[in-house]
Amino acid sequence: MDYADPFNVIEVIGVLTGLACVWLAVRQSVWTWPITIVSASLFLVLFLESRLYANVGLQCFFIALAIYGWYEWIRGGDEGSGLLVSRLTGKTALVLLSIVIAGTVILAIILDSSTDAAEPLLDSLATVMSLVAQWMLARKILETWFVWIAADVVFVGLFVSTELYLTVALYLVFMGMCVVGYVQWQRTLQWHADASHDLQSR
Repeated sequence: MDYADPFNVIEVIGVLTGLACVWLAVRQSVWTWPITIVSASLFLVLFLESRLYANVGLQCFFIALAIYGWYEWIRGGDEGSGLLVSRLTGKTALVLLSIVIAGTVILAIILDSSTDAAEPLLDSLATVMSLVAQWMLARKILETWFVWIAADVVFVGLFVSTELYLTVALYLVFMGMCVVGYVQWQRTLQWHADASHDLQSR
């Protein structure tokens, strides 16, 4: 790898900021959101060069969702407090699954017919799943980590096919961090449930 290539430099910095924003999300630090904005901006440039156009659009949505999540984590809870970790409801799960299926099909058709996208189907699936996962993250829904793991599997295949090997390594690390994130958020959810039960029993 030629690190004098500006796109390789962008990939390296994108990898580092990407790791930082996931680590901060695992720790439920609000700083995950400004770091996400930086990381998404870098990957936007990288994916544009690699002709992964759905992922270019994805980074734009990531930036918008990062602004939304930043606000929600600070003010989105009861009476303007910060959000607490919650569980995914069955109704919401069905809606999100429908969005993934319909969004993937529509976006893949658009990319295949209107662009020279390298991998329109995988690109579309990874894009829509990531949008759903990012919205869930912004709402502090525990199951976001499961969706991220599934999306990361698709991303690994996508980036192998486009020879973005450093980014492949990043997404493999992401999978491990998602497992840690689920465990940590599950503990937080249980702690709040126990605390609420203790208050009600007094």
